[in-house]
Amino acid sequence: MRFISLMSGGIDSPVASHLVLDRGFEVALLNMDNRPFGGDDELRKVEMIAEHLAELHPGRVTLLRGKHGMSLQSFHMHSNPKYMCILCKRAMLKVADMLCTMNGYDGIIMGDSMGQVASQTLPNMAAVSAGVEHPILRPLIGFDKLDIEAVAKRIGTFELSIISTSGCTAAPKHPITHALPERVGVEASKADLDGVAKRVALSVTQVDIR
Repeated sequence: MRFISLMSGGIDSPVASHLVLDRGFEVALLNMDNRPFGGDDELRKVEMIAEHLAELHPGRVTLLRGKHGMSLQSFHMHSNPKYMCILCKRAMLKVADMLCTMNGYDGIIMGDSMGQVASQTLPNMAAVSAGVEHPILRPLIGFDKLDIEAVAKRIGTFELSIISTSGCTAAPKHPITHALPERVGVEASKADLDGVAKRVALSVTQVDIR
């Protein structure tokens, strides 16, 4: 089976990807280019993590990248800023869902663990996942932070994941933690989430990792 994994430069998503790879499946790591809301340093950091995972799982890891900055720009201009993180993740899931349809992937991997950040409360995960057609795997859902860090240290991604970068400047100071799916839908419509997600999906290219 083949999966798409939403891949950031944090600690969680490399571990989630590894757990699925460790079962013998193929994983395409989908990284989002957030510029102008992120920097080149974040892109290179993800490439380093992808290269390490490819060394651990030869022949079963690829790295894809989409121009997510256009989505963030639309949310920034048209939607309530409190919903930025939810809309961001919903858009990434929409892109991954489209790529599954376009390229025959079987499902989507996310690095969510219950309640760690604003977008990972149960109501927000439900709101983010609404309308996604392909199965969503959350291998870390019952892990706590120490569990995840222990795996990251064991497989060698931890030191890469904690490299300091410029980060994402689109994130709000006070994100909403209990979003209603219908309200998320309203905010998504304001920013034409489906339209921008389609453009991001069409922008996706494979990144060379050695």
